[in-house]
Amino acid sequence: MSDPLQIKRLLRRPQFLAAAKGVSEARGAVVIQRLERGDGSPHIGLGFTATKKIGGAVQRNRAKRRLREAARAMLAQHGVPGSDYVFIARMGTTERAWDRLLDDVKSTLTRLATPKADRPSHARAPSGQDRQNP
Repeated sequence: MSDPLQIKRLLRRPQFLAAAKGVSEARGAVVIQRLERGDGSPHIGLGFTATKKIGGAVQRNRAKRRLREAARAMLAQHGVPGSDYVFIARMGTTERAWDRLLDDVKSTLTRLATPKADRPSHARAPSGQDRQNP
């Protein structure tokens, strides 16, 4: 049998700053940053943050509590071992319906788990070049 997934909390500022240097994705009410540590350890590092734009301390704490529960529900299936994740609350995190918040977290984690080379390209022509000249 495989070992259960180990999750360790990110608690120090340098850990959050390191995760910010990795890849990030935003969906709906959440932004998730992911850093592949490359240290050989299979545990997942997990941190949560909410800026003052979200609201007062009560609103920020509520947003982080909701993100913790969503991460607990989704990280075991969609998280990549050996990575650090930082969940960042956005303006709608506290009001978002629970099912939609879970869907945001699931789709963001799935997108982050896919290497960028394997993602479909939705590139558009640079501005001004997609118009026809008369």
